[in-house]
Amino acid sequence: MKLLTATIASLALITSSAQAEETKAMPISNSMLTRDDVRMVAPALDKYTQDRLLGDVWKRPGLAPRDRSIITLAALIARQQTIEMTYHFNLALDNGVKPSEISEIITHLAFYSGWANAMSAVAVAKDVFAERKVGLDQLPSASGPLLPIDEAAEADRAARVDGQFGAVVPGIVQYTTNVLFRDLWLRPDLAPRDRSLVTVSALIASGQVGQIPYHLNRAMDNGLTQAQAAEVITHLAFYVGWPNAFSALPVAKDVFDKRPR
Repeated sequence: MKLLTATIASLALITSSAQAEETKAMPISNSMLTRDDVRMVAPALDKYTQDRLLGDVWKRPGLAPRDRSIITLAALIARQQTIEMTYHFNLALDNGVKPSEISEIITHLAFYSGWANAMSAVAVAKDVFAERKVGLDQLPSASGPLLPIDEAAEADRAARVDGQFGAVVPGIVQYTTNVLFRDLWLRPDLAPRDRSLVTVSALIASGQVGQIPYHLNRAMDNGLTQAQAAEVITHLAFYVGWPNAFSALPVAKDVFDKRPR
């Protein structure tokens, strides 16, 4: 009897440990908070959300709602902030961002924010796509024809990077040329301006100011105006925090000052 009791106790302990490990491995819920949820904890935050963020920032004329959705998605994915993704994936679709473009935003950010962040976004987007009956026929193919490339500009970029780092870390230099700029950036289901918008937003969201000058210049070469770039930073302050936005200001100012008028 003692042996049976000890065996049962051991099994219970093993089961309890397994359940604890399973609980630790379970993903955090992606469900959005309700306004009541927010008001029960932070009434002032709810007021700022309604009055300033939704009632003011999202209505500023400097960027189209579609652009605001793109940069918000980029920030959430870059920071792996899944709890607001369901709302913003749906809002993006309502604001004219195509399912194929959302797919490409996630794929693009795997390279700029990391695979794990992109996979976390996939876990949320798949449910949104299923709810809205988005099928594979609405998504980009894994491979296919690419956009034309500016060979002279790419050769110059590749030569500069290879000269700086080719002898130090040749692998990343090779992938940068062959995968990023001769493949990913040329995929046709996300316009170059939008890819730049996503990249700049992710860099600001991550505090990666060292990469901003190149990509902000590229964004403006791809059609983003100075006024729109300034509005991107203003919008992102609310989603990535004032310090990250302010860290981008000196860099943006330097880019603006050096560009031909």
